[in-house]
Amino acid sequence: MVARRATDPAAAPLAPRRARKPASPWALPSRREQQREAKRNAVLTTAARMFNERGFHATSLDDIAASLHVTKPTLYYYVKNKDEILLACVNKGLRMTLDGIEASRQAGGNALDQLRACMQVYAEIVTQPFGMCLIRVGDEEVPEPSRTELRRMKSEIDLAFRRLVAQGVEEGSIAPCDPKIAAFVIAGGLSWIGRWYRPDGQYAAPEVIAQCIQALLRGVLQRPDAASPPAPTRAARRRGRTPS
Repeated sequence: MVARRATDPAAAPLAPRRARKPASPWALPSRREQQREAKRNAVLTTAARMFNERGFHATSLDDIAASLHVTKPTLYYYVKNKDEILLACVNKGLRMTLDGIEASRQAGGNALDQLRACMQVYAEIVTQPFGMCLIRVGDEEVPEPSRTELRRMKSEIDLAFRRLVAQGVEEGSIAPCDPKIAAFVIAGGLSWIGRWYRPDGQYAAPEVIAQCIQALLRGVLQRPDAASPPAPTRAARRRGRTPS
C-alpha cells in the first residue's frame, strides 16, 4: 500500500472544533444605542402630545412617565428635565419644517410651484405632534439661550416664504405685493392650523390643508370668470350636497 503524502487533505489530522462563545445577555453597543434612541423618541412624542393637549405647565414628568407606564426616575436616563424635553420637541418640529421646505425648493419648478410645495409641507407638519408643539408652545416658555436660537430658526421659515413670494412677483406668477406682509400672512395662516386642528374633528388633515392653501393662494373673492364651483368636501358629500 502506498503511503499517503502529508499534503494529502485526507491524511491531515482533523482540526479541533472551536468552542462557542457564551451568548452575552447585553446587546451590542450599536444595538443599545438604537434602543435608547427609540425610547427617547417615545418620551418626546408622548410629551409633545401631552403638551399640546394640556399645556406645558400643566404637564408634569409624572404624567409623562405614567402615560409610558414607566417610573419618573426612568425618564432621567433619557432626558434631564422637562425644559430639555420641551426644547427637544420644538427643535424636532423646527428641523422637520426647515428640512421639508428645503426639499420642496430643491424639487424645482417656478416660484409659485415651490411656494405651494413649501406651504403643503409646513401645513402637514403643524398637524403632527412636534409641529403642533412648535406652534402651541410659546417661545417665552423655552429658557435662554435656546429661546434666541429657536427664534432665529423660526425666522428662517419666514425668510423662505418671503424669498419665494418675491421671486414669484418678479416672475409674474404671483400678483404684485409686499413679500414681507404676504409671507407673514401665509406663515400665520398655516401656523394657526396647528392650534385649532383636531385629528378627530369634522375634516381630515389633507382636506383642511388643501382648503387653507387654496384660500391663501386664491383668496375668498369669487372671480367673474370662474369656470366651475369648487369640488365638494368629504363632509359635504356625506350631507349629500355641495357647500354653499
